[in-house]
Amino acid sequence: MNNKIDVVAIIGPTASGKTALSIRLAKEIDGEIINGDSMQVYRHMDIGTAKITVDEMEGIPHHLLSIKEPTEAFSVAEYQQLVRGKIEEIQARGKMPIIVGGTGLYVQSVLYDFQFTKQEVDEEARLKYYEELEKLGPEAMHAKLAIIDPASAAEIHPNNTRRVIRALEMAELAGVSRAEEQFNRGNIPLYNHLIIGLDMDRAKLYERINLRVDLMMKAGLLEEVRALYNAGIRDVQSIKAIGYKELYAYFDGLVTLEEAIEQIKQNSRRYAKRQLTYFRNKMDISWIGNDWDAVRSII
Repeated sequence: MNNKIDVVAIIGPTASGKTALSIRLAKEIDGEIINGDSMQVYRHMDIGTAKITVDEMEGIPHHLLSIKEPTEAFSVAEYQQLVRGKIEEIQARGKMPIIVGGTGLYVQSVLYDFQFTKQEVDEEARLKYYEELEKLGPEAMHAKLAIIDPASAAEIHPNNTRRVIRALEMAELAGVSRAEEQFNRGNIPLYNHLIIGLDMDRAKLYERINLRVDLMMKAGLLEEVRALYNAGIRDVQSIKAIGYKELYAYFDGLVTLEEAIEQIKQNSRRYAKRQLTYFRNKMDISWIGNDWDAVRSII
């Protein structure tokens, strides 16, 4: 192991094999694993988030899994703070921190000097935006954003109403455009880190994603989501995760089960594509093809 490295991250698109590789690496370099997935922080959401099982951990300590209820919010700023604390704890034990996950912004926020705008949410204003959204529709809200913050509007799809409203909040309430917030996201590394990126042929990756969804359904994903649905958990951050929102639509009678499963596969494939785009544009990554020999050559 390169003695200059003090944090390792393993990133890659969904279904690329990060979990298995991370266990092997942790054994090799005496590491402990920190969750790098924004949805695996939630309890009762294990199958749909592909959360590692106790057996799969093979005795390797894992951190920041199942720390939130599905009804609780979770932000990248909170994640940044928690992970940096875990890195210190793990290093103090003489172990190597290994961040593993596919949420690029979360991993990037830890490794680099990101600073987040600390603006209190005005609940009345947010309610006003959602009332406007219901009355006017997503296109009108996006048009409003285009006037106030054209740079954000150019990047955010009109149907991504949560991000549209967040950008409106920042621009109108905080007086900060999304471009200005991005400026506060530094590029200076805070650790001597190594980022290992898993990649593979796109057709093979999509095949793995489709198979994973089928295996999730066999493992009980429908029952997992039904329990959340029957508990009345709705309109919260966690349920917007792929695999959950599509089955909620099925339970609401909006689609058939077959249509919901196909939507999960399609949305997962699209997400993998977005993940790869983000990784390649935002971070300095040592890309490998999930090849252990390639990993050993760079650590």
